[in-house]
Amino acid sequence: MSLPTDATAQAVALLRKLGAEDLPHPGGTLLAHLQRVQAHLSEWGARPALQLAGLCHAFYGTDGFATALLSHRHRAELAAVIGAEAEAVVYLYASCDRKASHPTLTDTDAAFRDRFTDRVYTPTLQLRRDFAELSAANELDIARVDSAFREKWGPGLLRLFGRFRPLLSEDAWRECRTVLS
Repeated sequence: MSLPTDATAQAVALLRKLGAEDLPHPGGTLLAHLQRVQAHLSEWGARPALQLAGLCHAFYGTDGFATALLSHRHRAELAAVIGAEAEAVVYLYASCDRKASHPTLTDTDAAFRDRFTDRVYTPTLQLRRDFAELSAANELDIARVDSAFREKWGPGLLRLFGRFRPLLSEDAWRECRTVLS
């Protein structure tokens, strides 16, 4: 599935404007990482909204990457560029309290904790699938470019994605086993 070039170009322009091109990240810069995550999702056949979310997943910071390019209080600004569906995935990813949410993500009544609001709720199955797929693309990118990261965190990530398996595409799961084993 190809992305609308205007949305991608506008998102990259906003990322550059907010400094993603200058922020160090494993494998180069944050912008380079975000573009690789988007490419992985594209290779796995993700729909355009999820690919755009992959490109923008660090806008509000994450539980594992504290630097925010934009406050989550300005969600409408990002939604105007990438669309409401993609922005909802970005917010879900950024808001995840991983310690509280990862253990039950595959459950029908998953207890997802929003680290910004402390709200606990159950995201839709589609949002949980998007979260799992984006998580895999993100962590696999870092594991590919940073052997120390892969050695230290690879076994735990493989266990995590093994638990997420019901939510992952075949391509994502295959790549998890290849990169993290």
